[in-house]
Parts: sequence; C-alpha cells; structure tokens
Amino acid sequence: MKIAAACEGRQIFGHFGHCENFRIFETENGAITGETSLPNPGHKPGFLPNYLADQGVNVILAGGMGGGAAEICRARGIEVITGAAGDSRAAAEAYLRGELKSAGVGCHDHAFEGKCGGQHCGTDEARQCGCGK
Repeated sequence: MKIAAACEGRQIFGHFGHCENFRIFETENGAITGETSLPNPGHKPGFLPNYLADQGVNVILAGGMGGGAAEICRARGIEVITGAAGDSRAAAEAYLRGELKSAGVGCHDHAFEGKCGGQHCGTDEARQCGCGK
C-alpha cells in the first residue's frame, strides 16, 4: 500500500492542492518500508488526485481537501484522510496503527482565500478566523 501525505517539507500541509510536495510512504504488513518525496506538479482542478492515483497511491493524508478533489480520489479508489497535522511519517504510522481517522472536514469555499493564508484549512481555527475553509 502507498500513503501520500500533502506536505510542506516533511510536515502535513493545510491544503492538499497547494502543498509543496507529497511524501510517499510504501508500506507492507502495517510497516513503512520506503519513503520518497514528489514535488507538487501544480494545482489544476482534477489533476492531483489522478496524478497520485497513477503513482499507485491508496491513501492521502492532508489537513484539508476540496470536495471535487475528494470525489475524484474516492472514484479512483483512494481513501482520503483530512484533519491530519504534524510530521508526515508520524501521521502515516498513526494511520497504519488505526489511530488516524478522517476529521471529515475540508475546503468547501475558496472565496475567502488569503484571509488566513490557507494555513487553517480543514481545522477548527478556520471557523475562528472566518475564512470559511
């Protein structure tokens, strides 16, 4: 199984489509057996879910994700876990142990993008800053 984490460096990023890179964790028997980093090839509607599916990704970890991207992921058989944060390897390991579940939150409206810099996407802080993400 392959787990992709939307990251800035090694840290989970708040918005799937605008991350710097994807940390790809190859797993076997519930353990990480390999790790690579892919630069984000660019945020274009519908592109990234298909790009990651073509890389063999089975699970995506992100702080938040738009509804359209989440739908494409699910249609391609990719499990989406939003609400993830912190170190990407630790998050992937928590997922493998069954301790990381999707928060069921995502980016639903980009009309207010920029008010919080997108850093709150998919978090309780988004509601506090009023950005609507």
